[in-house]
Amino acid sequence: MTLNQNDDFYIAEKAFKSRLIVEITGFDQTMLTNLLNASQSEIVTHTQIQSLDKPKSKDGLHCENVPNHITYIPNTHGCKTADEAVALARLIRKAGLSDWIKLEVSPYNTHYMSDGVETLKAADILVKEGFKVLPYIHADPVLAKRLQEVGCSTVMPLGSPIGSGKGLITKEFIEMIIEEANVPVIVDAGIGKPSHATEAMQIGADAVIVHTAIIYAENPILQAQAFKTAVQAGRASFLAKGDYSKYKENNPKIST
Repeated sequence: MTLNQNDDFYIAEKAFKSRLIVEITGFDQTMLTNLLNASQSEIVTHTQIQSLDKPKSKDGLHCENVPNHITYIPNTHGCKTADEAVALARLIRKAGLSDWIKLEVSPYNTHYMSDGVETLKAADILVKEGFKVLPYIHADPVLAKRLQEVGCSTVMPLGSPIGSGKGLITKEFIEMIIEEANVPVIVDAGIGKPSHATEAMQIGADAVIVHTAIIYAENPILQAQAFKTAVQAGRASFLAKGDYSKYKENNPKIST
């Protein structure tokens, strides 16, 4: 198999070749196209906020700034309750932006840890209304299972707190989620450098979302390209079953 030719993954029956998703909120509009070209990403997510009776871009970027071949997924970052997230999602769809929603519900303005109870409540409502729901959650295998049962299109466990760049602190829990999942598992939050993305792909994640590690790089376009390569390398290693620890287990003469 040649990587990225016959290795599509699917969200809500839509095929994607790139497994790198870029959160574009706050990006410089003048470099956005070049950055997305460098990343080869086919999905972006972007924060919308509620303004009276309509959604409003948080940062001045709009879906029109995103090339047509890329799937634009609004997110509800900043919503504190299920009711707020559901109301915003309805406005987003009414405005014609998308019926795909990256669902984020957090009562906190600092670490933005997901409220699992409110997220599950909102997801259940939105799925029943025909939305394609992609929920951001703590790496909780039980919650991930519940979200799949109500019909979410993915689950998106965090690797470590948003913006921390600490990598896969929750690796063992993500592995549990992957083992039980029947929808794509996308690692969201905490990916601070390309090697973190590689590690996520090596353990079997379907994709990763990257934001802070790109936007705060001195050369965001070069960093986007680095993440593209890292994701591809991790996926190739996963497909190759390149786990050296298992080789050592089966070859006791190898020194540890």
